[in-house]
Amino acid sequence: MQVLGIETSCDETGVAVFDSERGLLAHELYSQVELHRDYGGVVPELASRDHIRKLLPLIDQVFRDAQTTTGDLDGVAYTAGPGLIGALLVGGTVAEGLALGWGIPAVPVHHMEAHLLAALLEDPAPAFPFVALLVSGGHSMLVDVSGPGEYRVLGQTLDDAAGEAFDKTAKLLGLPYPGGPALAELATRGKPGRFNLPRPMLKKPGLEFSFSGLKTAVMLTVREFEANGPLGESDKADIAKSFEEAIVDTLVAKSVRAIEATGYSSLVIAGGVGANRSLRTELRAALKKTGGEVYYPSPELCTDNGAMVAHAGLLRLAAGHRSTGEVLARPRWELDELQPMQTS
Repeated sequence: MQVLGIETSCDETGVAVFDSERGLLAHELYSQVELHRDYGGVVPELASRDHIRKLLPLIDQVFRDAQTTTGDLDGVAYTAGPGLIGALLVGGTVAEGLALGWGIPAVPVHHMEAHLLAALLEDPAPAFPFVALLVSGGHSMLVDVSGPGEYRVLGQTLDDAAGEAFDKTAKLLGLPYPGGPALAELATRGKPGRFNLPRPMLKKPGLEFSFSGLKTAVMLTVREFEANGPLGESDKADIAKSFEEAIVDTLVAKSVRAIEATGYSSLVIAGGVGANRSLRTELRAALKKTGGEVYYPSPELCTDNGAMVAHAGLLRLAAGHRSTGEVLARPRWELDELQPMQTS
């Protein structure tokens, strides 16, 4: 089975072709970072318009790179949510239209399901069941993954997502957009432990997250320093390091707690923040102590991409799932609403 995957949930246009026997044949990703930089964040209308401009040329390029044709395809998968409604409608409309024209089925894909299954594209791949830590600009959650399509949310953020906290803290420090990667890079030059920032909800039972208090603590620290003049570069680096330490400590502790609660031995990291080197290092060390193992996609597949959508769509198609023929676009879509996949 061979599937075309289309991702347009936010500000990246991703396209890929995945084959059930040969794996990922080709993928292309266009980021709109430069388009939104002047605004300091994603402008939904501009994002939608740019997806319209870029999507069909990227599909043509992927076909050439994969050396495949429309006659080789068995389906078209597209991200149906959660995400920006206009951006989702662009990808869904193109996918449903192409599938109808080519006489093959389309299948809507849940964005977070695609992320948590992306680790299956790697070698070695995790075996079911496992705990998934999904951390991105819009989501921070721990999920019990007992099988394909069988998800139970163990805990999630009560306010800001981890990636959102990274971006907002970066803005406080005057870092360029996108702030998260810039802050992580700045943190590599910082002095550990200089600032005693909070680890919200770490001492409370349960697996929920909260990062708004941490963001506020950084804001107060910055204001205190700026009362005596502009922040120096070393001060910024030290704040970034202390902030990253607080985020990583919280995510690691909650992940270990989830592993202990489920009795599983495997943890999958997914989402854009999953590419953070400090997080990967600390999680690997923590899981090693418990006899567990950490799995994650390659860094290029941690961010939004078409490969994960094509892969998840192939699994859904193999399980008999199909689109109704209407474009599905859900800005909000809970992960545990998904139907299980009954695969052979």
